[in-house]
Formats: sequence, C-alpha cells, structure tokens
Amino acid sequence: MTFPVFLPLGPWRLHPHLVFEALAYFLAARLFFWLKRRWADPLQPATRLGVVAGAALGAGLGSRLVHLLDELPLWFAGQVTGMQLLTGKSLVGGLLGGLLGVELAKRMLGETRSTGDLFVLPLCLGIFLGRLGCFFTGLEDHTYGVPTSLPWGVDFGDGLSRHPTQLYEAAFMVVVAAMSLFLRQREAREGDLFRRFMVLDLAFRLGVDFLKPDPRLWLGMSAIQWACVAGLLYYARDFPRLWLRRVHPSAVLVLLVCATGVLL
Repeated sequence: MTFPVFLPLGPWRLHPHLVFEALAYFLAARLFFWLKRRWADPLQPATRLGVVAGAALGAGLGSRLVHLLDELPLWFAGQVTGMQLLTGKSLVGGLLGGLLGVELAKRMLGETRSTGDLFVLPLCLGIFLGRLGCFFTGLEDHTYGVPTSLPWGVDFGDGLSRHPTQLYEAAFMVVVAAMSLFLRQREAREGDLFRRFMVLDLAFRLGVDFLKPDPRLWLGMSAIQWACVAGLLYYARDFPRLWLRRVHPSAVLVLLVCATGVLL
C-alpha cells in the first residue's frame, strides 16, 4: 500500500483525508438528528441551536489552538510549514474547546441541564471515520506512531514499521460506542454518558500519544497530552460517581489504556 491512498472517483483521485473528513461531518450530523428524534432531548429547539453553535465555535477555536501549541516546536525546527501550522486541527483541542463553548452558551441562555448525551454516538462515528482518513493519508498527517517491531506495524512510506495509532483510536471508538449504548439507560445522572465519553477519550489520548513522535513540551508529554490532563482534572469531581462507587468496566479500560501507552 502506497500512502496517501487516493480514492478514485471517475477521472479524479480524491485525497483520503478530505473524503473521510467530509464523511465524518456528514454522517455524524445525520446520526445526531436521527437520535434527536428517537431519544428524549431535554432542550427546547432554540436552546439546542445555541448549544450547537457554541460547540461548533469552541471546537473550531480549540482545535486550532491546541494544534498550534503542539506543532510550534516543529515549525521552529523547519519540519512543518507555516500553512500546516495554521491550518491543522487537533481533535483533543476540538473536544475541549467545544465543551467550553457549550458551557458558555448554556450560561448565556440560562440553561442548567446537561446537554451532551446526544453527541456521544455521533462523536464516536465522526472520530472513527476521521481517523481512517488520517491512516490512509500517511506521513503528511503527523498522526502516525513511533517505530515498532510488532507484527501489525505499518510502513507509511519512510521505510519504518510504525504503530498505526490512527487505527488504535478508530477501534477504541467502536468500543466506546458499544459501551455507551449499553450504559445509556443505566447512567445515574443526565449528562453522565457524555462525561464518561470525554474521560475515556482523554485518557486514551493521554496514553496512546506516548506512542507518537510528537515534540515533548514538559515532563515528557506533548501539548496535546497536557490538554488531556487539563480535561481529566476538569472531570475529576465526577470520578467517584462514574467509577469508584462500584467496579466499572470503563474504569478498567481507562487504566489499561494509560498503562499500555506508557509501557509500549
């Protein structure tokens, strides 16, 4: 397989990142509105529109900011162009920025109820498709892993067998989506489904990014990993309710993810 894996469409060859990113946005939006009609939505339409707008604005700004912080050392070293630095996006930054945007929108609208549960499955689908696009893009996407001798290592074109960390995250989203469907009717509080998704995703990225050759900002961790730490601290007050009152399978999953990233 030669990377990037361009996708043929008649006389055109489409870039995989463009195709999968467009699919991620389109199908995730379709899934959101489908779920909105079938699951109980606690918000009025106007309030939901304001929340979605806050999420979109926050996600756009957050994704750019965290990407800028993460790749700024590479720009100084001449390894990325100014265009790549300014136009790239960080998924973790998008999630945290979207969270901040939603909370600000809710405060402006006087809304106190949790609003995130409807977003969980669309986010899982969008991240799954987006990471497939990252994988098929190869080296230019900067989401590949460090070299490995494991049999499933992938040569993205530089002659090194690397961890396919994009596929790790795509597979993890399948697990999180299945767990979320199972737990939807069992959560103790409205919004816990989204809180659990965020903690699982942030813990996963904190662990798996040890397998990436990203520049380390401080204490051996990248800017993205420090953003994950900040997000986990934000949700720390929810840990006792989400996990510690009983042994929960997702708690074991969090520990395994972080331990795997550190040990490998």
